[in-house]
Amino acid sequence: MEPVNGYSETAESRFWAKVDQGGDGGCWLWLAALSEHGYGRLGRGGKRGGVVLAHRFAYELLVGPIPEGMSIDHRCHNPTCVNPAHLRPVTHQQNHENRAGAQCNNRSSGVRGVTWNRRRNAWQAQVKHRGKNHVVGLFSTADEAGIAAAAKRNELFTHNDLDRVAP
Repeated sequence: MEPVNGYSETAESRFWAKVDQGGDGGCWLWLAALSEHGYGRLGRGGKRGGVVLAHRFAYELLVGPIPEGMSIDHRCHNPTCVNPAHLRPVTHQQNHENRAGAQCNNRSSGVRGVTWNRRRNAWQAQVKHRGKNHVVGLFSTADEAGIAAAAKRNELFTHNDLDRVAP
């Protein structure tokens, strides 16, 4: 059998042996080694050698080459998912736009883009885009601020799928 996209037949068969296609939400779950950030890892085998991230391997195997300078975004936000229907090539900026949840340093609200403003005694909604901080406003509840922050992200971002999902 001829290698697909430069990968050896053994790498492809090892890949499929480590995938569970019955995951929640249509995710194909990687069942083997994980990177420190929770992404699947697969030895390439053959002449190329080395280790590749399983979701990148899946994309190249089933869709085609990843465009130069592009990352692969998990639309499902599951780093163990290798379903190509859940993966898309994106720029670094677009990949950051499709983050889930609040930043790890946001301990005041747990809502993405919402922090407590002590001076004003109110919840502040803000969005960072292309290195600029956009303050949306002050609100009496974290929920109101969260809605305002999501609206601003929808205005500024192109790849924030979670904010575009209807409740």
